[in-house]
Amino acid sequence: MLGKRKRVVLTIKDKLDIIKKLEEGISFKKLSVVYGIGESTVRDIKKNKERIINYANSSDPTSGVSKRKSMKSSTYEELDRVMIEWFNQQKTDGIPVSGTICAKQAKFFFDALGMEGDFNASSGWLTRFKQRHGIPKAAGKGTKLKGDETAASEFCGNFQEFVERENLQPEQIYGADQTGLFWKCLPSRTLALETEQSTSGYRSSRERIIIMCCANATGLHKLNLCVVGKAKKPRAFKGADLSNLPVTYFSQKSAWIEHSVFRQWFEKYFVPQVQKHLKSKGLLEKAVLLLDFPPAHPNEELLSSDDGRIIVKYLPPNVTSLIQPMSQGVLATVKRYYRAGLLQKYMDEGIDPKMFWKNLTVLDAIYEVSRAWNMVKSSTITKAWKKLLPGNEENSGMNIDEGAILAANLATVLQNTEDCEHVDIENIDQWFDSRSNDSSCQVLTDSEGAEDQAKPAEHKPFSKTRKTELNPEKHISHKAALEWTENLLDYLEQQDDMLLSDKLVLRRLRTIIRRKQKIQNSKSH
Repeated sequence: MLGKRKRVVLTIKDKLDIIKKLEEGISFKKLSVVYGIGESTVRDIKKNKERIINYANSSDPTSGVSKRKSMKSSTYEELDRVMIEWFNQQKTDGIPVSGTICAKQAKFFFDALGMEGDFNASSGWLTRFKQRHGIPKAAGKGTKLKGDETAASEFCGNFQEFVERENLQPEQIYGADQTGLFWKCLPSRTLALETEQSTSGYRSSRERIIIMCCANATGLHKLNLCVVGKAKKPRAFKGADLSNLPVTYFSQKSAWIEHSVFRQWFEKYFVPQVQKHLKSKGLLEKAVLLLDFPPAHPNEELLSSDDGRIIVKYLPPNVTSLIQPMSQGVLATVKRYYRAGLLQKYMDEGIDPKMFWKNLTVLDAIYEVSRAWNMVKSSTITKAWKKLLPGNEENSGMNIDEGAILAANLATVLQNTEDCEHVDIENIDQWFDSRSNDSSCQVLTDSEGAEDQAKPAEHKPFSKTRKTELNPEKHISHKAALEWTENLLDYLEQQDDMLLSDKLVLRRLRTIIRRKQKIQNSKSH
């Protein structure tokens, strides 16, 4: 009588090996003998093939996750996804990460994502988080985590050889990367009064979108920003045609761009626009797109043009902070211009801070971040490629700290603005560089919804009785002008042949009308 077979628990790596061998044609029976498991277990692995591969791809390959033996997910899966993205970013940026910092960040994200439940970032949670992602103990003791300089140097050499071998020009070399943007973030010492910060309106915001910047190494071809939000069509998009937005908009529930969304962007937007640009330059329609390590994107084989001339290449893990072009100041510059534009918009409108943040919608944020991306100079992008393409930045001009100039100018203006007297250059500079997780930043929650629905009179459509107000002999109120401007903006969003400049001009006029209305109201009191 045969003895009872010893129970064998396979690691994730073992399961991936079995999947590969099954694809090579090795039988269930042979694999069951090699690994000491039953044939039914091998069949289960094949059945769960997609889940196992997705789990492995979504984990940091340098973390030792392949040694894990289960794929048990977190109770708060979205929080878990955001946390591991944040942790990996800290690691690539060389920022020390301790257990205490991890716990505080988890609590911040739990509130920022508006999650429900009784979450406690305890030592037990931290241990399970590390186990789920194979994070070594040393990573939680505040040890500075540096990028892999050896891997970065080796990749740079290989990439330069690839560019020379394929005879690619800087016009044909592209880079793309994504970042999260809390679009209602404001300086803690600006706009938000202490009495107001204690109210429920000034808690961490769930108003977060993902933006992805993509441009070639010359900085002369910048694709429209790719923006990803949670809502398929946010309330602020009412009446707007998504195809007419100054960005490419997608929706998904996840905290980071999913494989399917990225593949759709690549095939539908990136490839056609690159082909069109290269054709206009008289160049062969051949290009390469440089991306971060695959966990955030589909495999290389799945991303290429139909003719195979436009392909992607992935950076090795743990080198983003060292050589990823968009992480060499490009994404940071976009955020700086966005936040500077937000403050300038507030000062131009001259209205009550609470009213300003209440009126600010995700559509406003999309136009503002699109403007910020357009303001990034080609020289800034060119310099970001200097490690991968040495010599490419020779004619990019002087190295000017645009952020310092922005901070100084804004601080000077804000010090003479009501409710902003206590701001200084240091506060503005910290806010520019903040990631919405420290004391330099406050986030106001969106008040769209119940309050807006309770005041439908503010957005009435035109009616026959009001047409007489268009008579130039009659006085037109600021309220009426603002209503007409809002309707005209809605109209422009529905048209497919309107220029972005036209929409921006009208938005500027709306700002002026709001300011005039505020001045009039203050005089009447």
